[in-house]
Amino acid sequence: MSLTAPDPAVLARAEAAVPGIARTRASDRLGMAHDASHYLLTPQAVLVPENAQQVAALLRAGLPLTFRSGGTSLSGQGVSEHLLVDTRRHFRGIEVLDGGERVRVQPGAVLRQVNARLAPYGRKLGPDPASESACTIGGVVANNSSGMTCGTHANTYRTLESMTVVLPSGTVIDTGAPDADERLRALEPGLAEGLVRLRDRVRKNPDSVRRVREQFSLKNTMGYGLNSLLDHDTPAQLLAHLVIGSEGTLGFVAEAVFRTVPAHRLAATGLLVFPTLYRAMAAMPQLVELAPAAVELLDAESLRVAQTDAGADEVLRSLNVAGHAALLVEWQEPDEDLLADRERAAAELLPALEPAVPARLSRQAGGRAALWHIRKGLYASVAGARPTGTTALLEDVAVPVPALAGLCDELSDLFARHRYERSVIFGHAKDGNLHFMLNEHFETELERYADFTEDMVEAVLSRGGTLKAEHGTGRVMAPFVRRQYGDELYEVMREIKRLCDPGGTLNPGVVLTDREDAHLRDLKPVVTVEPEVDRCVECGYCEPVCPSRDLTTTPRQRIVLRRELAAAHRDGDHELAAELESEYGYDAVDTCAVDGMCATACPVLINTGDLTKRLRAERHGRAARRGWKTAAGHWDGVTRAMNLALDAAAATPPALPETASRAARRVSEAVPQWSRDLPKGGMRRRPVPAADADVVYVPSCLNTLFAPADGGPGVMVAFARLVKRAGGRLSVPEGIAGLCCGTPWSSKGYADGYEAMGERVRDALLEATDGGRVPVVSDAASCTEGFHRLVDAVPVEVLDAVAYTADRLLPHLAVKRRLPSLALHPTCSSTRLGLDAALRRIAEAVAEEVVVPDGWQCCAFAGDRGLLRPELTASATRDEAAAVRAGDFAGHASVNRTCELGLTRATGKQYQHLLELLDRATAP
Repeated sequence: MSLTAPDPAVLARAEAAVPGIARTRASDRLGMAHDASHYLLTPQAVLVPENAQQVAALLRAGLPLTFRSGGTSLSGQGVSEHLLVDTRRHFRGIEVLDGGERVRVQPGAVLRQVNARLAPYGRKLGPDPASESACTIGGVVANNSSGMTCGTHANTYRTLESMTVVLPSGTVIDTGAPDADERLRALEPGLAEGLVRLRDRVRKNPDSVRRVREQFSLKNTMGYGLNSLLDHDTPAQLLAHLVIGSEGTLGFVAEAVFRTVPAHRLAATGLLVFPTLYRAMAAMPQLVELAPAAVELLDAESLRVAQTDAGADEVLRSLNVAGHAALLVEWQEPDEDLLADRERAAAELLPALEPAVPARLSRQAGGRAALWHIRKGLYASVAGARPTGTTALLEDVAVPVPALAGLCDELSDLFARHRYERSVIFGHAKDGNLHFMLNEHFETELERYADFTEDMVEAVLSRGGTLKAEHGTGRVMAPFVRRQYGDELYEVMREIKRLCDPGGTLNPGVVLTDREDAHLRDLKPVVTVEPEVDRCVECGYCEPVCPSRDLTTTPRQRIVLRRELAAAHRDGDHELAAELESEYGYDAVDTCAVDGMCATACPVLINTGDLTKRLRAERHGRAARRGWKTAAGHWDGVTRAMNLALDAAAATPPALPETASRAARRVSEAVPQWSRDLPKGGMRRRPVPAADADVVYVPSCLNTLFAPADGGPGVMVAFARLVKRAGGRLSVPEGIAGLCCGTPWSSKGYADGYEAMGERVRDALLEATDGGRVPVVSDAASCTEGFHRLVDAVPVEVLDAVAYTADRLLPHLAVKRRLPSLALHPTCSSTRLGLDAALRRIAEAVAEEVVVPDGWQCCAFAGDRGLLRPELTASATRDEAAAVRAGDFAGHASVNRTCELGLTRATGKQYQHLLELLDRATAP
């Protein structure tokens, strides 16, 4: 089916309200049409407002709007066939208040980023959903998020102090202002009076009070939060707490103030494995008496998936899973003695529960992190392993804890009865909250899904439960709200919607609906494309770490656009396919940094950089491939030529090379853009023979291309000095000037040239290291990573200079002078290589205070990508640069020359290699 053209009248009203706000390209609309749910609706346009005033103008225009930030929603509340408002791009403010006791946040801020700002104060947000790395505050408020440890006592509803909400009329109310009630009564008298009337209506009906108390004693995000009408009295507070969990159907939350909770520094964690699911559930009452912070359930299928996780320990890997189930249990305390008491009580109880393997609690950070990584990535990992052509559905219910075992049994029976194989059950057992996943062929098995849903609804409601505990009502459960609450409370909800949004313009079809089959409409089709694409569940975990997210596309959008392109070809829509292909070139291929950071966040380890490299390779003509293969054989000459070109440009009035490079780029965008902030050429790499060397040093060719920063010696000289100063000996191999890590070829998709360079490097390093006896060290993190890949098939150990220095040189070095402060930029490669601890150790030796600035992420300079697409680096470094400029640092460091160039360009501060600063600090 062709992409429907936007309604011109609707677009005209949006543009009249906020000129230039609408994005209507096929790629913009289809790229944002997808979220983590199993629904798919294509918006008429994507709107990107910059502030609350622009949102108010759009609302006053009476436009049908759906607000979208993180896009991790699982119930269909983040998609729309109307106008989709992207609130993640310009609403990321975070302000810590009262020494961390409170925090003011905007809807586009990612929960993990907020917690990172609170960490120095020993505080965190109460809600702790598994999607914390990707979910945004807008979604946290809209869905009344809870999570693994917060239960109902520290969820969004309980910890939110106030909000600034923009109502559908365009009225802006700060519910924390002293005059909030007076302002609401003056500007929205019907709404203020109506909320008080509904409050009294519910309170005067004993049956309503009873039902509300029972329903909201559980985690419950079904319908509107009617507990607000019992818990609060004034119009402003009634409004604020009804907006929580309303999924963008009552107003837009421009910012929110939360009361934070302690981030306990001590924890003990363990995985209790039981022979059956029933036995695991039977252990719950006794476990809960010991007051654990979390009890997470993993059924047998979840355990099988967990066994494939890289962080799984030997006990889990060796378990022969049959009908087993496990409980991930954690106790958290602020004090050593309190945690020790918890551990002693647990040690007495756990053997009596008769687990299938001996139960162990651990305080060890690495083991605990591995267990939580398995749990937090379980949804996407299970969904990523689904059969090709199926859609993953994650449902979310809660029942009183005593009813949990019975519900687990009935769900297992329903899976068997409806032929859902390899379905999983996991969730927050302490709260009676279960998640279960199905894989469905909607195109052929819709009736089966409808029948299963009816049976599941009955199983949950007959046990006094709720059909949505955490993920929001959305579209998936909107037809069942009346059945859960009854006619009276359902009518109260309808009145709440009418009072706040009389025109019904906000997120139509979500939370409340007149369609009994709404959950069976607009289901997401699945198109088989290629391995990287097919495994993706569109969860969006990759998006916060993507350097191009504010410029063009994110990894999720690259993938969904591949799906849309395949669907257009399948449907014979050649016009749409041509449009998508044309836009994809720049949006997804040219501006991808191929930094692999998406894989560090993806639960199924999809690296969209690999896809980009392959697509780049498909573009290359025979001449280009031949040229780059030739370059691999003459790399010394190529780098010297570029070195001389930079020297010549630096010696010329800047306007001339800038003009010449711009003119050349008009002919071919493969020509880098020269700018006056680039250094002159560097130093040619030369061999250094040494008998009995401790290390074979392979300096990066970046040292040849670019001169050291700020007239310094450069990392080549600095590292050699540090080795000598620590009593070591290094050698540099023969032919070093012609060696490279291969990244220039692999990142561009030149496979022949990459393999040619690989052969030369492997032969040279085997000889230089005496067959692998001596380790190889590289001084640029990206090159270290590249050499790792190149020599993977031969017995050569490759280390990064930072890790080598931290482990083997630093203990033998005397630091004689330190900087008062240092802004440190880890790189994408150093992050993937696990160098964070080594970076920190060296940085703390160099400076009294070390700061990784807020907003840090990959700089996207990506070799020459920052010269080919300077707008990419400018976008990627914007937030970090603002934080650096706002600080007053005595030094600025990174561990890759091109990253240093990118950060210097972005901040106006001179960045150097961290080892140059260590050389200076330890110099005689």
